[in-house]
Amino acid sequence: MHSIVLERPGGGELSRESCGIREAALRPHPELWTDQGLYAAWLGHSSVLLKIDGTTVLTDPVLGRRVGIDFKLFTLGLKRLVGPALRVRELPKIDLILLSHAHFDHFDTATLQRLEDRGTRVVTASRTADLLRANRYASVTELGWGEGTTAGPLEVRAFQVKHWGARMQKDTYRGFNGYTIETESYRVLFGGDTALTGSFRQLKTSRPFDLALMPIGAYNPWIHSHCTPEQAVQMANEAGADFILPIHHQTFRLSREPYFEPIERAYAAAGSATDRIALGQIGQEFHL
Repeated sequence: MHSIVLERPGGGELSRESCGIREAALRPHPELWTDQGLYAAWLGHSSVLLKIDGTTVLTDPVLGRRVGIDFKLFTLGLKRLVGPALRVRELPKIDLILLSHAHFDHFDTATLQRLEDRGTRVVTASRTADLLRANRYASVTELGWGEGTTAGPLEVRAFQVKHWGARMQKDTYRGFNGYTIETESYRVLFGGDTALTGSFRQLKTSRPFDLALMPIGAYNPWIHSHCTPEQAVQMANEAGADFILPIHHQTFRLSREPYFEPIERAYAAAGSATDRIALGQIGQEFHL
């Protein structure tokens, strides 16, 4: 087992009272990524920049200072602890935006409006497209569980997770998804937001997932809607994933567990195979 170093942003534990937003310690360099292979960079929370044989994908982009109600001039809501590893202006052209569900910390309309581009496709959960200015993208496709679509060379399919989709109190009709992304060369799993569920077992085939983006934070006390790190590793294993990229931690104070506990428990859950945990810090890159 190799040693694991987790740098505390700014030094020391982050506190609830901290008023500043610390810069991410690391910065990825997608400008150096080639058009062959699988690349990933964790930008913070559930925002991951992927490049799969030349096609760029951005999951649940949340790149502003706060998440919450967008009043155009400002956002009223939860302030992030650590800034995104890349700002919108630093991103490469995005071919596909993949949205798991409409919760504010996953579906940030302020960020999404800055990403509007006639060359960018969006895939989102059922009954969530009304939150977007759809005519400003190449296309917006809603998917329900078991439904799929293509985006260039990518085949995207939605699957059931254990969560909920309401953005406000009354819009409980909104969907919520995990996704699989497949090409001839690679398979990627995006777990979205989920508690422990057997759905991941149904994704396993003779062809393993090269990378699984799995949520590992906000389980204390929200265990009925967010999995623990051990459960995230378990579900990735059940799906047949080679590498695991932990998401949904180190960015917002959403729950009671200590700041570094989720990633430390994820490494522990991997046992002697800690190299399977692809990334541990915001801004790190992975290349296969």
